[in-house]
Amino acid sequence: MDFLTTIEEMKTIYRQSLLKDNGSIRRENDAEHSWHICMYALILREYAPKGTDIFKCIKMLLIHDLVEIYAGDTYLYDEKANSDKREREELSAQKLYSSLGEQGEELKALWLEFDEDKTLEAQFANACDRLQPIILNYRSKGEKWKENNIHVSQVIEKGRWNTRNVDEKVRQFVLRLLNECVEKGYLLP
Repeated sequence: MDFLTTIEEMKTIYRQSLLKDNGSIRRENDAEHSWHICMYALILREYAPKGTDIFKCIKMLLIHDLVEIYAGDTYLYDEKANSDKREREELSAQKLYSSLGEQGEELKALWLEFDEDKTLEAQFANACDRLQPIILNYRSKGEKWKENNIHVSQVIEKGRWNTRNVDEKVRQFVLRLLNECVEKGYLLP
């Protein structure tokens, strides 16, 4: 029960991504993000590599940002904050999952698998995790991208959209959308 109470903190960790809320714009929280990318995995599962266990992907997506409860959210394009992200998140994972015994070890292993991005499930989960903020940036007319002077090459590089193991239709959708973002001035060329 302590773990379940602790993870409620996800609702109070705000990300850089913006979303519409009753006509206004606000920052998305980690709990909303986790739910939304789980829906991406569920709805886009036909684009997952053959043999991908979608239930395992959803478990990864539900837990991959729990470490931010203690480590905080790190903006993808903030190089300084990313320099010690791994260390902060590992300490957080140890603190968070140690209270659950064997189940905690299973969750920590899923978190590590997601982070390593090598299995089919991790690759599809990571693709969903990288796609969703692009959609939110598009819908907010690139407000956060513009605020942080983000170039299209940064989005492509950080999301590994040229090399990511992802269905070609998804890759082409992302690249077309990013091109449109540049054309509309939401993203720097």
